[in-house]
Amino acid sequence: MARTSLSGFPEWLPEGRIVEMHVLDELRRVFELHGFAGIETRAVETLAQLEAKGETSKEIYVLDRLQALKAAASGARAPKDKGMGLHFDLTVPFARYVVENANELDFPFKRYQIQKVWRGERPQEGRFREFTQADIDVVGNGELPFHFEVDLPLVMAEALNNLPIPPVRVLVNNRKVVQGVCESLGVTDVEAALRGLDKIDKIGPEGVAQELAESGIDGDQASVLLQMAQIRTADSVEVRERLGALGVSGELLEQGLRELTALLDTANKRMPGAVVADLKIARGLDYYTGSVYESEIEGHEDLGSICSGGRYDSLAKDGKRTYPGVGLSIGVSRLVSRMISAPLARASRKVPTAVVVAVTNEERRERSEEIAAILRSRGISTDVAPSAAKFGKQIKFADKRGIPFVWFPGEDGADTVKDIRTGEQVDADAATWVVPEADAAPSVEKVMP
Repeated sequence: MARTSLSGFPEWLPEGRIVEMHVLDELRRVFELHGFAGIETRAVETLAQLEAKGETSKEIYVLDRLQALKAAASGARAPKDKGMGLHFDLTVPFARYVVENANELDFPFKRYQIQKVWRGERPQEGRFREFTQADIDVVGNGELPFHFEVDLPLVMAEALNNLPIPPVRVLVNNRKVVQGVCESLGVTDVEAALRGLDKIDKIGPEGVAQELAESGIDGDQASVLLQMAQIRTADSVEVRERLGALGVSGELLEQGLRELTALLDTANKRMPGAVVADLKIARGLDYYTGSVYESEIEGHEDLGSICSGGRYDSLAKDGKRTYPGVGLSIGVSRLVSRMISAPLARASRKVPTAVVVAVTNEERRERSEEIAAILRSRGISTDVAPSAAKFGKQIKFADKRGIPFVWFPGEDGADTVKDIRTGEQVDADAATWVVPEADAAPSVEKVMP
């Protein structure tokens, strides 16, 4: 990543941008393969809309006109604009979009959305103030079948595991399981229990037990909650047996268990090992109503979750109708930052160019430009050397950028092209020469450990 005096606003070098574009193209390909339609919403929402979702802790960036700020500073009266802010995620604008376009949408509506978002957070590794998210959601009109809670994590698992990174596991839990355990234990402050369990990786079981005690949850209740939080397996039978051994029961718990085990069973048939139950997942459970998801990259668990989401039964309401949904969101910038810095992946070259046409002398530059135009008309990314320097310097120009081929115009029209990696040079005609498929565009390959 390039240095910048404004922290939290990533700017990739050209190689990094190629890696990012590869990620975005692959995500888009998989999403569309599964029938998701792409949309884009405005970057700005009203403050009332943003604050209504209970996300003020995200430190919303508020927008105002420079004229209004200057007027306020001088004590003069200024026209009062409707409060607006930059969106901090893609769910809030999507909820508005669904309500406003409900009569034109076909339900269940499957959408993907890849856009920038902004949060006034403290910048640190993997956390930015401006970053790209990639979301998929399925929304119903009044109802949404459970099977979508199974389908979506598998779509994300497919998309992420197609990238040049180590294996990604999607971790799943269910709000009804956690709430059902709390009900069985007599824990009335479910949100306090969720907040405590959410910190288990940061402060450990002892720290969580102390925090739960401060919230009025006694030692016996905390002990069972912590044992529940340690259940992690892809085996649905094991999940049921280990929860049963805790002596908890109840209708809500049983419903959540049925959904969680059904998800695991289907995932194991379609993509063995890609989805794992992790009952310590508590983040967002105060918002979600069914399945919840997080994720981790094997060997890079310290990065935290790069993809999360869940089932929500009140995504949006318009007074008459409710639109339940299920969705997941990938922190693309978070992922790309680790891919570049580790590094996990590397671009084969810095530029899209496959061929540089050499310039014999400035008087013959037009000939080089004509060759380049023919190659471009055939879809071959081509550049022309910036100066008629010695051929050695023109080759160095290409080599520094990773461009594989240099084209040499012949005096009598008999051109040659050189693969500067191997030194092989052959006769070539711009109208018929074919660039090898592997060299047509930059590739992004996994860096082997």
